[in-house]
Amino acid sequence: MSLVDSLRSALGADSVRSGADIGARHQGDWLIKAGPDDIPLALALPRDTAQVSTVLRHCHEAGVPVVPQGGLTGLTGGAVPVRGAVLLSLERMRAIEEVDAIAGTITVQAGVPLQIVQEAADDAGLLFPLDIGGRGSCLIGGNLSTNAGGNRVLRYGMARELVLGIEAVLADGTVITSLNKMLKNNAAYDVKQLFIGSEGTLGVITRAVLRLFPKPVTTSTALCAFTEFDRIYDFLRRARAHLGGTLSAFETMWQPFYARAVEGRTQPLATDAIAYVLIESMGTDPARDGEHFGALIEKALEDGLVTDAVVAQSMKETKQLWDIRDASGELVQKLNPVGNYDVSIATGRIQAFVLELSSRLAARWPGAEAICFGHLADSNLHMFVKVDERPFPEHAIDEVVYGCVRDWQGSISAEHGIGLLKKDFLDYSRTPEEIALMKRVRLAMDPKGILNPGKIF
Repeated sequence: MSLVDSLRSALGADSVRSGADIGARHQGDWLIKAGPDDIPLALALPRDTAQVSTVLRHCHEAGVPVVPQGGLTGLTGGAVPVRGAVLLSLERMRAIEEVDAIAGTITVQAGVPLQIVQEAADDAGLLFPLDIGGRGSCLIGGNLSTNAGGNRVLRYGMARELVLGIEAVLADGTVITSLNKMLKNNAAYDVKQLFIGSEGTLGVITRAVLRLFPKPVTTSTALCAFTEFDRIYDFLRRARAHLGGTLSAFETMWQPFYARAVEGRTQPLATDAIAYVLIESMGTDPARDGEHFGALIEKALEDGLVTDAVVAQSMKETKQLWDIRDASGELVQKLNPVGNYDVSIATGRIQAFVLELSSRLAARWPGAEAICFGHLADSNLHMFVKVDERPFPEHAIDEVVYGCVRDWQGSISAEHGIGLLKKDFLDYSRTPEEIALMKRVRLAMDPKGILNPGKIF
């Protein structure tokens, strides 16, 4: 009996597809598609952990590679098929198993979309704070396997800070169940951290216990313009001191990004500033939070830190401001062909890095443009790089961008992972000893090398 027939017998005929039935959607992630020779053997659609274990056990015995897939919204090729692989999609595992308001936790299967997790928490009067632009499509298992960041890292941390427990399946089908619900648990190694951020190379996450937080009852949002970039750093220090733990977002948009993002939209501020900050505070005191936030903006205007500002007066206006920041997904399509980068640089050095990188790009490609935005307070810089050369020299641009990141002791990946796109540059941000240790861990957990082969390194 063939492997495909064995999987159909174990999971049911409707849970295993092959050939044209796999469909185009599973041939890659948001930006990267499989090559013409990278034809998968099958697509498995398990409904629970036991079925995931069955798939992995059969594939391990047969020595067939497995490529885990979530919502396919990744940007570095982590879910792209390899030739002859079984694609393991978690999209049918959509159960929300428990919301525990006392413990402040929610237990979910890996295939639940992020937005559904957020809504289930909201229905319980609580907040699940992880939030990214693809919230309606991305799946929580993928968010955890890539250690997603997003808009609220400043206050709540990356995805790994939001996880208390994990259930995952190893390459040979062994189920590791560690669905801890306790905030304090120092009983030896914290094994869940092996799977978070490993991009499906060490195991397949099937269930998770996630942390919930008190739901803010107020949201204050403003867009501020700056004529000198160093004043943004002063404003950030002041915002942290004034707002404390309620400061939830500090999103920075350089002028080239802002000017493009407001095209076709209501333009809240003129496009002639050097940069713009979308600042947000989430609190629990309706009587004082708005006034407290407004006082910060007013004083910054009086002192000349901020040149101009608009404070949202309704949820509709708040959404309009966030739509400008979230226009990055639209812009990457409009600007195509374009280099798309997600890096980290120490917060206080970001503008100097941008100027240095722009200089290096212009020296290689006169007229090159770096269109920058990102979570400045989190040290995370996103950028699109446009050059006039054709065919588009993507790898050459990578070498310039990541070479500059290396020279500035930054990270080549802030929140999108390594996948296929960045594997050649991993040693720009990790030492040889670190990479050797990663490979030893991977070999120990997957000795046959069947889990997401070719990804990360």
